[in-house]
Amino acid sequence: MNNNLNNKNLKSLVVGANCIVPLINGTSTYYINFDNAATTPPFLAVMDKLNKFAPWYSSIHRGTGYKSKLSTDMYNLCRTMVANFVKADLNKDEVLFVKNTTEGINKLSYLLKEDKSSEARDTVLCTFMEHHSNDLPWRNKFNVVYIEVDEYGKLSMDDLEDKLKKYKGRIKLVAVSGASNVTGYINPFHRIASLAHENGAKILVDGAQLIPHVPFTMKPHHSSSHIDFLAFSAHKMYAPFGCGALIGPKDFFSNNISEQVGGGTIKIVTPEEIAWADSPDNQEAGTPNLMGALALCASIDVLTSVGMDTIYKHEDTLKKYALSKLLNIEDVQIYCKKDDYENTVSIIPFNIKGLYHEDVAKALSNYWGIGVRSGCFCAHPYVEKLLNVPQNEIEHMMRHPDNPKNGIVRISFGLYNSFKEIDIFINAIKYIVKNKEKFKTISE
Repeated sequence: MNNNLNNKNLKSLVVGANCIVPLINGTSTYYINFDNAATTPPFLAVMDKLNKFAPWYSSIHRGTGYKSKLSTDMYNLCRTMVANFVKADLNKDEVLFVKNTTEGINKLSYLLKEDKSSEARDTVLCTFMEHHSNDLPWRNKFNVVYIEVDEYGKLSMDDLEDKLKKYKGRIKLVAVSGASNVTGYINPFHRIASLAHENGAKILVDGAQLIPHVPFTMKPHHSSSHIDFLAFSAHKMYAPFGCGALIGPKDFFSNNISEQVGGGTIKIVTPEEIAWADSPDNQEAGTPNLMGALALCASIDVLTSVGMDTIYKHEDTLKKYALSKLLNIEDVQIYCKKDDYENTVSIIPFNIKGLYHEDVAKALSNYWGIGVRSGCFCAHPYVEKLLNVPQNEIEHMMRHPDNPKNGIVRISFGLYNSFKEIDIFINAIKYIVKNKEKFKTISE
């Protein structure tokens, strides 16, 4: 597919790429989805894979019927495909299927809390740019120390190094976003891994915003920059069927009891004793989401066929094109460093001066059929820093959490978006800027 790549080819891969939606004036238009960082539509190949396999679906593992054996083989194959996609080593690494990144990180937080091999370590280094899913799970289990970001939202590597040294011997994990879901910044995770390992710590990469957009490798275990743990979601990579992956060392998962136990997690049970299964079985209680795993692997097939380098370059070109246009519109505030927006995924955060972020998002939807997201994107501390929200205002919001809050408008591209769609969006922003009063209060 790489040799004949164009937007028409890419749009044809996606379900619903040509949907018509109603506008507030009674007309209709083609829907433009610039909210891909939240979730993505399914690939046609994903739907086709599920429909074709559905007649053969059955319970996996202990079934002796033909369909059960076929389903078990497919489920095991899915683990191999996921591992190969991120260059994990199946001799040493385990691929666990979870619902999404959030569940994967929560699972890891429980396992690390109970891990007897490093009980003396009580600290997790997190960053101020993390999604709540890579922040909140650590708070009630560990001493959480946050790595600073600069005024543009970029991670301070100096502060990371200082805190690695300060807390050396106490650090259980360094938990870091592969790419921010607010600004799109791609963190130097392999360098961070090396620094963590030098200081006796392990690293988790939250890959939710990274894996669908950028070529990635966990690197071999003997490498100082090896990624110990990786979590990501299928619904952000064109397979929205309730599946995700948590990848990490086999021995770690085998030696620690899951936070959820039950069917499939044991070898034998008596009234007095339990013999737990080895990983991955001991970590996947209940009937697994075989169809979700199949969907994820079907999406991996498509992404691999297009090429992750090709996808990154295409989305990067879209991002830079949109950014160059936005920077020339009066009263548009971009939340990034204007001359250093190279190493990012295809996300642009912005506001229009004098307009509430949600009003801008509603206007784009109601008048132009453009789907974006607004708010704090489950990263409140990070957005508060980007917006320089005063401490007294933050305290007021904590006392009145249901009142309107500060926030940002976010556009995020998928591989199927086009320059034509960006042009429509840019013209819409220009119109909104020139007619602010019209858009200050828009009804649903």
